[in-house]
Parts: sequence; structure tokens; C-alpha cells
Amino acid sequence: MRVALLTWAYPPEKSGLTRAAREIAQSLATAGHDVTVFTMDRREDGRDGRVAVIGCGLRDGSAAARLRKIAAIGHVVAPLALRRAVMREHRRDPFDVVEATNWYAPGLAIALAGPAPLITRNSTPAATSAATVTSLRDRIDRWAAMLAERVSARRSKALISNTQLHGEKIAALYGVAPPGSDGQHAVIGLSLPPEIVARGTAAAYPDDAPDDDAIRLLFVGRDEHRKGFDALIMALKILSRRADAGMRDFRLTIVGVHADDLKPLPSSARARLHCHHRVDEPLLHDLMADAHVIVAPSRYESFGLVYQEAMMFGRPVVACAEDPSARLFIGESGAGLLAKRCTGDDLATQIQALIEDPSLRRHYAAASRRASGMFTRETLATQTIAAYRTAIGSNGASSTASSSGRPAPADIAS
Repeated sequence: MRVALLTWAYPPEKSGLTRAAREIAQSLATAGHDVTVFTMDRREDGRDGRVAVIGCGLRDGSAAARLRKIAAIGHVVAPLALRRAVMREHRRDPFDVVEATNWYAPGLAIALAGPAPLITRNSTPAATSAATVTSLRDRIDRWAAMLAERVSARRSKALISNTQLHGEKIAALYGVAPPGSDGQHAVIGLSLPPEIVARGTAAAYPDDAPDDDAIRLLFVGRDEHRKGFDALIMALKILSRRADAGMRDFRLTIVGVHADDLKPLPSSARARLHCHHRVDEPLLHDLMADAHVIVAPSRYESFGLVYQEAMMFGRPVVACAEDPSARLFIGESGAGLLAKRCTGDDLATQIQALIEDPSLRRHYAAASRRASGMFTRETLATQTIAAYRTAIGSNGASSTASSSGRPAPADIAS
């Protein structure tokens, strides 16, 4: 199959969305499909192994770039730019399907006007991606983003959600069928890159630190309400006071936040904190291998790649029960502890239990290791192609695959 994949950004840019896009693209390419990624984070074209990468970024100072900054109206600029780029490639060699994330609806124009069936893979929706919006301008902008997502999802030929619970949330939010109800909404988990699988599998759990050594905690994520960063910082303050009073000492490493942004912290908390604004993949793997505990207190994740990465490294996880994915992957597997609410007090209580009890750390480390490896690139590709075939089948007999001279999708082996 010939596949177009729309994304806001693609590696080396780092975020959950970029990692997901690369896993989808590489899994399909490895399975023998022709994949072209269209990304808004650059203007130049390139390749990522077997995957073609086409830059669709807007030129600084252009009319489109200025228009994109206007509330509500700006949300249509990127979908139109992506559709123009897809159309150029489609005229040269037609695509069978186009896949896009739901987040801010980059596939909106293709959902409305083609040139190929759109499949929407649901990430975190705009409605839950940030703290409560208060200004009139931001409320209008959020409303437009949510409307674009809803229209794009409802005009898609098929939907993909990362978990059943996430799919049900998407169904309620967008007014679409939940997973499993009509065959048009699939549940497909994301995979991890082979280099993380290899490094994590080989990473032994750190030896128990002597009593005078600090327990190493790691947080990977942005300074966002959804990521529970506010609760993390409050927990850091609480635990620092307790460590000053005699609790086992600890160190917290944060990846994704600049140290200058945390200067107002009390001195005892700053002394136990180390920040990396950006790291390359080898260093990130080193930090995960070195950590005793991964702290991931998100309020909501569509899937939670950080949970999967922590389990691949066999590290205990402290997460938040407010997140359905944390309840599924951490709670049900026993890979760590869940704070009842995403607050500093609840989070500190669970972290402290692992700081002070080495046998508890070993117990959850072993459970985390057992729970790893649930999702592979092979299963991701196989299940994704099945969803694509459903989408093309719902589009009628005149699919682009037939008109382009390639075999119809039902005749292509997965």
C-alpha cells in the first residue's frame, strides 16, 4: 500500500507525537509498504531509512504564517498546506490512504475533500491537552480546534485509538462510534523503537544504594497541567522537607524543562533537582537505566509511551489514577504505584514508599519487567493495515489503489 502520514513534527524533534509518528511510519515501511511522512516542523525534504519525509513548514513572515497566528482561523492554515503537499505527491503516484493525528486536526482538509480516504489516529484531544482556558481569545481558539477535530474525525473513513478507554472518551467527545461497535473504530497500541527495546532489555536494575546514597527519580515530559507537572513540583517540595527531617534522601532528574524555569524553588528542593531541557536518545536511555523510579503523574494520556518505556527498562513507575492508561498499564500490571489524585500530597506519599523501601522497589521493578514488550512494530503494522483496509472498503469500489494500477488492498499480503 502507498501511505501518506500527516504529523505536526517528526524526529529528531522530540515529543510523544513525533515518537508515535515514527513508529507508525517505520512499522509500515518495515512491513513492505510505501510510506511518505508530511510534517509541519521543517521545509526541507529528506528520508528516514525507507520512509520519505516531506517538509510542509510555512516560510517565516509569509501570509500563511501570519494567518496561522489568528485565533480560530489559524487552525485551517496547516490542514490546507498539508493537503496541497499531499495533492502534489498524489498526482505523481496516488496514495491508497492518508493517516493523521486527531490533535488539532491536520487532516481536516483531506477529510473534507480527499484525495484519498483519511484515517484518524486519536492522540490526546485538544479538549484535554492543557489547563483550563480563561481568556475570550483562547476560549474561541480552543472551540475552533475542538470543532476541527470533531469534523475531521466524523468525516474519516476509520478511526484508531490506542486503548479501549481512550476510544470511548473520543467517541463521547466527537460523537462517533466507540471501538468495537461498528468495525470502523479500531484499538491499536503503539510500539517502541528497536533501540529502546534492546537497551531496556539489557538494563539491569540498579544495585540498592547504600543508606547514605540518594534514590534516583526520573521525570520525562513538559511543564504542562496534563502531565501533572504542578503536582510533581509540589511533591518535590514536600519530599525535600521530609528528607531534611530524616527521610531517605533522593535526587530528581527532569527531562524536558529548563532549569531556569524552576529558580523560584526553595533551596532544599533545588539541591535535589537536575534538569535537562533537551537530551539525545542515548542520554535519555542512560538516564532511564540509571533511575531507581520513573515518576509519570499525567492526568491523561491517550496511550502513555513513557509507561511502556519505563516497563521496557524494568523500572517501577509512580503514576496517577486519574489517567485511564495509567490504571490499565501500571495499575493492572502491578508495574508501580498510583496516586489516587494528581496532587503533591498523594504523589509524595507514593514516591516516599518507594524511596524508603528497597524490597518494594525490587518487587515493582520485577513486575514492571514482566509487563514489558506488549506492543511490537509487527503487531502495529499488521493491525494498522487491517484498519486501512476497512477504511478503503468503506470508500466504495473506486479506490485509489485500483486507479493507480497497484493491486487492490484486499489482495496485498500484510
